Amino acid sequence: MSNKPELLVTVSSMEELRRLAEAGADAFLVGEERYGMRMPGKFTREHIAEAAAYVHAQGKRIYVAVNNLMTNDVLDELPAYITALREAGVDGIEFGDPSVLSVVRELAPEMALHWNAEMTSTNSSTANYWGRKGATRAVLARELNMDEITGMMDKMEVEAQVQVHGMTNIYHSKRRLVQSYMEHQGKKVTGDLGLQRGLFLIEAERRDEKFPIYEDTNGTHIMSSEDICILEDLHLLMEAGVQSFKIEGILKPIAYNEAVVRAYRLAIDTYFADPDSYEFQEDWLDEVRQLQDPERELAFGFFYKEQVF
Repeated sequence: MSNKPELLVTVSSMEELRRLAEAGADAFLVGEERYGMRMPGKFTREHIAEAAAYVHAQGKRIYVAVNNLMTNDVLDELPAYITALREAGVDGIEFGDPSVLSVVRELAPEMALHWNAEMTSTNSSTANYWGRKGATRAVLARELNMDEITGMMDKMEVEAQVQVHGMTNIYHSKRRLVQSYMEHQGKKVTGDLGLQRGLFLIEAERRDEKFPIYEDTNGTHIMSSEDICILEDLHLLMEAGVQSFKIEGILKPIAYNEAVVRAYRLAIDTYFADPDSYEFQEDWLDEVRQLQDPERELAFGFFYKEQVF
């Protein structure tokens, strides 16, 4: 068999990074709001350097999200930021804007580039286009179904990354919609409407579904009401040769993310020990289910849905 796929997780702090490393994660995605989008915690340049030293000592990898919308003022800062990441020993950059690719290729050519265009990363041809520009990986759209993902792998000239667990973003606005609404209602807004506030959007037609909503300096983010969990059919992605599996840990307790990492670590290691006799075991998810928010279901996401773009 070929090399095992990478098990990649987002982390909110050094404490979480250490615990998820011990749980079996291979790589970690970090960042900060000014340069990255929807990060579970802020990693300054100093934190990133500390994290890089820690994971490299264990033979693991660290990536930094620089996938925000790039305005002119941020572009002015980008060379210094990329230089700092290179000096910290960062292994790769997740990007969406070509300006980031250009700066990285000039100032840190040894650094891997992971192209992430969110829901528009839908086909192998576009992924390969960015590969010829210097990208080494494409983060595939979460709206792709299983057949679309597995069917494009033999056409990919770059690595493929697929989200296998956690919530997804379903709406983003640069405006602070919650704050504006509350102020319109005459309610005083104090403090940060950030990740810890626990706000939800509930539709009148589906009152049993709660969509987490939060605001930061990048605007308003509405997240899915369910958590993707494809562990049961992870072997199909492994058979197809997907190189990186991402666990999205935003808005989740560390203990929950630890349980998820352990479950996927077990599945990956069991499969590669003997692919021919591999069978998914329901009890691999017992700990995850015990810690799962009762108001959020574990679901297949779009893996078995037809999506119209």
